[in-house]
Amino acid sequence: MARPLSGRETIEAVRARQDKTLLAFSTGKDAVAAMLAIREHFEEVIPYYLYLIPGLEFVEESIAYYEKFFGVKIIQLPHPSLHRWLNNYMFQPPERCAVIEQAQLPTFDYSDIQRILVEQLALQKNILVADGVRAADSPMRRIAISTHGTISYKQFRYHPIWDWKSADLVNCFRLHRVRLTEDYKMFGRSFDGLDLRFLLPLKKHRPRDYQKILDWFPLADLEVFRWERANAA
Repeated sequence: MARPLSGRETIEAVRARQDKTLLAFSTGKDAVAAMLAIREHFEEVIPYYLYLIPGLEFVEESIAYYEKFFGVKIIQLPHPSLHRWLNNYMFQPPERCAVIEQAQLPTFDYSDIQRILVEQLALQKNILVADGVRAADSPMRRIAISTHGTISYKQFRYHPIWDWKSADLVNCFRLHRVRLTEDYKMFGRSFDGLDLRFLLPLKKHRPRDYQKILDWFPLADLEVFRWERANAA
């Protein structure tokens, strides 16, 4: 089995085929590190953020900070999970189900997002998307990268910081004097779901954002209610 390209070699290989790059920018630490790693190698880095709930204030604040820090516009698009959750009636009261069914929300995946961005921004058709995947995150990721490599031409993806360790992230952030989002104070990680790990802190620290989630998914409040009843003094 051939040795995978290093993160630096991966960036150089992608740069040899394209002068611009898309970046899947979640506002999490790995996405920030990926931006810092690739931005000097391309004529333009085009970051995009996929929102689970539109218009959450803490998310908008994070995006505004990184737009100012990096001097770029971060495109916002719906995450595939948003339509999937709605189409599956997740946390929905019965009276909403018929409305959701009639809406016939389309399903889409990450390749559809890449295709739409290519069309709207007049980019080269096979442009690759950088992400913040790191092998250190899990044994399965390390195996996948060792097996399939650091560039997926089929999925239009590449992993520029796949070989970074936690110490590399810390050193990079200190060097560039960039801060992480409020997510890490509230959740200990970036926001990526509607389970108790996120709902409880949001209800406590960001009640307006919590209410906005309930506007979309009203019965999510039952998750918190069950926890509060189970943990009542």
